[in-house]
Amino acid sequence: MKPFRYTLQQSDGAARAGVFTTPHGAIETPTFMVVGTAGAVRAMTTDQVRATGAQVLLANTYHLALRPGEGLVQKLGGLHPFMGWQGPILTDSGGFQVFSLESKEITDRGVTFKNEVNGSTMDLTPERSIEIQNALGADIIMAFDECTPYPADETLAASGVRRTLSWMDRCMKAHARPEDQALFGIVQGSTYMHLRESCAESLVALDLPGYAIGGVSVGEGHELLTRITAHSAPLLPTDKPRYLMGVGLPEDLVACIGSGIDLFDCVIPTRYARSATVFTRRGRIRLTNRRYKRDTYPIDPTCECAACAQGFSRAYLHHLFQANEVTSAILASIHNVHFYETLVHEARAAILERRFEDWRSGFLASYQQG
Repeated sequence: MKPFRYTLQQSDGAARAGVFTTPHGAIETPTFMVVGTAGAVRAMTTDQVRATGAQVLLANTYHLALRPGEGLVQKLGGLHPFMGWQGPILTDSGGFQVFSLESKEITDRGVTFKNEVNGSTMDLTPERSIEIQNALGADIIMAFDECTPYPADETLAASGVRRTLSWMDRCMKAHARPEDQALFGIVQGSTYMHLRESCAESLVALDLPGYAIGGVSVGEGHELLTRITAHSAPLLPTDKPRYLMGVGLPEDLVACIGSGIDLFDCVIPTRYARSATVFTRRGRIRLTNRRYKRDTYPIDPTCECAACAQGFSRAYLHHLFQANEVTSAILASIHNVHFYETLVHEARAAILERRFEDWRSGFLASYQQG
């Protein structure tokens, strides 16, 4: 039996519910993958992450290569024992982080940049990215692509697609562990739909284990993000998982699940939590607002996360943030990740029961009203 297999269980319009089998367990989709950039989710242990219902963790190739180095992780058995997480793990290629650096040189060979840790000059090529990811040992690894900034003219976007496809070929040749690591290709093309189409067509011809849509959530806004996703998702095979990279806010997830996306990731739940912003069924709230100083309600009275279920009040969280106590970030992160996992779990249940549009309308009505 193949180690990677996607089974489509139900469609409801364009929305999909399925199962993606990996060597470290099956992933029920749609799902939200929790970001642990340097091999850890900020302010949460893996047990706390698991208790939220999370199925997949994401780690960053670029940061782990800088520190502690992929060689050490490999010697210690790979990312799964290193992180204390026996479920599926995805590593991104490091491309987005490198392209986000101010000082870099991009050529057809790869990217040259300064090491953030010691200031030395470093190269990241498709071959090097795959070498690092093979050593880290994640279940899903990403091709090294060129993430086109927004806005971009058509010439720049076309150049990014050309490099992305060329680098995809080099990634496949460098990939040494296809039997236990699924290499996903990434559709680029900025806001130009014909470029997205040509990029997707070339990648689909390679019959990869899965496909991602990249180059979104880079400043283009909700309307354009959802339009690109709705156009790109149907270009990808129905029998392979579809991953929308770096997205996003709850309204983004709900819209893009409706376009047929299976996998999501974003730093928003934990990043917002550390700045006292939490998600509720009636929208976002900022716990440092003085209106919560004497508020005895939990973050969200409808929530069953560890923070809300134990009765920690908004007033208590307000105090923790004002006192700069690390417990504030822990409790808020637990809540936000649980909120996201509950969101995708409910979406999946609605798709399986073919009532996704009713569920989406009801969720957004409550969330946006708040």
